[in-house]
Amino acid sequence: MKKSLVNICICLLCSIIMLCGCGPEDVPSVEEDTKSSGLPVIGFSFDSFLIERWEKDRDIFVSAAKDLGAEVNVQDAGGDVEKQIGQIEYFIEKKVDAIVVVPIDAEALSDVISRAKSQGIVVVAYDRMVLNAPLDLYVSFDNKRVGELMGEALSNRKVKNVLMLTGPLEDNNVLLVNEGFEEVCRAKGINVVDIFNTPEWRAENAEDFLSANIGVLDSIDAIMCGNDGLATRTVRILAERRKAGTILVTGQDAELEACQRIVQGTQLMTVYKPVEKEARMAAEAVMSLLDQRTPAGINTTMSNGKYDVDSIILDPIAVDKDNIDNVIIDSGFHSRDEVYLFKREE
Repeated sequence: MKKSLVNICICLLCSIIMLCGCGPEDVPSVEEDTKSSGLPVIGFSFDSFLIERWEKDRDIFVSAAKDLGAEVNVQDAGGDVEKQIGQIEYFIEKKVDAIVVVPIDAEALSDVISRAKSQGIVVVAYDRMVLNAPLDLYVSFDNKRVGELMGEALSNRKVKNVLMLTGPLEDNNVLLVNEGFEEVCRAKGINVVDIFNTPEWRAENAEDFLSANIGVLDSIDAIMCGNDGLATRTVRILAERRKAGTILVTGQDAELEACQRIVQGTQLMTVYKPVEKEARMAAEAVMSLLDQRTPAGINTTMSNGKYDVDSIILDPIAVDKDNIDNVIIDSGFHSRDEVYLFKREE
């Protein structure tokens, strides 16, 4: 009787542990069996959900893929390149049908992606290119144009001196955004006083740099931030010195706080990339590739250093106080109540 009771307790304890270990429905854990249902399985490895926009991409992609009859195993690499390589190796081991990746390091994944392709797995680079690796498709925005839009916004405000706080150079998009921005600056006579490439896109690193070089605020009239996360920390420092709204700030991704700052007047603009369209097109493209059909929307080929990759490149949109209602609110990206929250609190 005692032995039977012990066995029952052990079974109950195991059940509790298993239930506690379950993650959100749409974000399977690494241990989950990816072939349980017989449906096509897509492994999706994200850079890090510290960046707000990736959660939107994830939710839209997973929903679209499910509607199309596929399962998605989502992994968050947390900004760790070795962890992301391990996630892709796991996908290969589990023989998923397709792998979609937002690479942390454009070059570091080339070997593991090549291995996935050699196993007959469809591979798609999402939003950021994987360099020197065979890919079935690249889906992104015109990242050079993102930088141009930032530069044009500052040029329209007669900016003379600007500080650049951008992302890590391991992110190929950073190179493209910087290229576009600096080309506009040269053409318009804007002086770039310094550039800080923020390691791992961690906003606290940009904040530390700005705090350690606070004197630069006396010699600039704008700060180009590579994304809205960096802009959040930047505006905080500016506000502490009563320079918010005086020193112009740009950003990217149309995060909610950035949109709130735009209507408040403490951030000049952000670059909106319709991630709903990007994520949905990527899901549809993966399913087409699995059916051995050419995906809709391919509009160019992009070199990744070794291969010319079929690509779907979408147009980014500059957002400021003049068009934020039409672009952000009317599209449903953020609600009016969210964006204009501060007006209700006054």
